[in-house]
Parts: sequence; structure tokens; C-alpha cells
Amino acid sequence: MALHLISPNDDAQAPKAGSDRSYQRLAAQMLALIVQGEFKLGERLPSERALAERFDVSRTSVREAMIALELQGVVEVRGGSGIYVTQTSASVATPSYMPETGPGPFELLRARCLIESEIASVAAETRKDGDLDRIFSALSDMREHIDDKDANEEADCLFHLRIAESTGNSVLLQMVTAMWAQARGPVWTKIEHHFHTPELRLASHADHQRIFKALLARDPVAARAAMRAHLERVISEFAQAWR
Repeated sequence: MALHLISPNDDAQAPKAGSDRSYQRLAAQMLALIVQGEFKLGERLPSERALAERFDVSRTSVREAMIALELQGVVEVRGGSGIYVTQTSASVATPSYMPETGPGPFELLRARCLIESEIASVAAETRKDGDLDRIFSALSDMREHIDDKDANEEADCLFHLRIAESTGNSVLLQMVTAMWAQARGPVWTKIEHHFHTPELRLASHADHQRIFKALLARDPVAARAAMRAHLERVISEFAQAWR
């Protein structure tokens, strides 16, 4: 199948090649600067854009680095205000928790956007009525549990797995399963804590309804576009400014 590459909409979605995991290096650099006293206790850090320009990384790498530091208790993210230093002791130079070595949330979401969009396109042509029943069941569970984050997330995952399953390609199903399994780490969980709201779940449900409609109509072009729009919107939500 032909892959239709994604054109990023803005700099929050367009990191330099190979920079996605630079958030781990950036977290270590920021930690060193805090310990050295460049940023004082209680001080607000520079904006994401300023930090991205200073360290020559993407803004999403900055976002992930700040999440990693927040997990260590070094900074506090205050929605609508910014990011503040909460610990400056040299003891944080060797924290018990280190950022995970796997991909960051944005790297993972971009991969999903590319791969799952094509999977949806294929599924629109290969799905059977029984597949539609299983996909619709997951969609219904999402709506039923719209106010229960954990249950909604499980139904969300199942919806995507059912679509991959309907392609009849076990490798594609394994790929989607693996990508969802990676969305369980502490950095991902923390960024969801900041941005995964009931409003986001409602918007995602509407996205999933459009995806299902395209699958029902056996429209591969619409299915690809609907899946891509859904995941690009999630990326945009997770990349919105803290201040």
C-alpha cells in the first residue's frame, strides 16, 4: 500500500529529524542549569519557544522534557501560568527516577498518525460486517464511559485494535498493539494528566464516529482522512501552550 506522508501544520508538530528523543537530553541539561543556579527556586522558566530556540530542539521536545522534570519534582507545571522551579537542591542531580528511554508521546503520536491512517484506509476496503459490529461495540463503550477516563481509554484502544484487526493483516494488528502498549509510561501518563479532559474525550468520540462512518461507507479516502484528522487533533491538544 502507498503511504501518504503527513505534512506538519506547525512547528509544534515538526521537529528536526532525529530530535524526538532529545527531550531526555534536554531534561538533563535543564536539570544541570537548575542545580547550578541559573534558574532560582520559585522562578518561572522561559517560554517553550525560547527554550526550543536556545537548545535547538522542537517545542514538543521541550514539552516532554518539562514533563520529565515535573515527574522528578524539579518543576511544577501551572496551566495558564507557566512552569516554575520547585526544587534546586544538588540532590536532584542524581534523582531516583530517570526519564524513560522509549519514545516520547509526540514521537509515538506521529507514528500512529502515519500508520493508523493507512490502516483505516485499508480497513475500509477489507472490513466485513462482523468487523463493523465489533468496531461499533467499542465505539458504543466509549460513549457509555465518556465520564470514566480509564474505561473510556480501554474502549478507545479496542476501537483502534478492531480497525487494525479488520484488515486481516496480523502484522498491522501487532504494530497497533505495540504502539498502544507504549502509551503507558510515566511521561505519557503525566501529559495526559494535563490535557486529557472530558472535552477531549467528547471530541475524540466525534472523531471516531466519523472514522466509523467512513468504514461503513467503504470509503478508504475518507477513512484515512478521518483517522489522520483525529490523531493530528490529539497532537494539537497535547501541544497547546501552558501560558
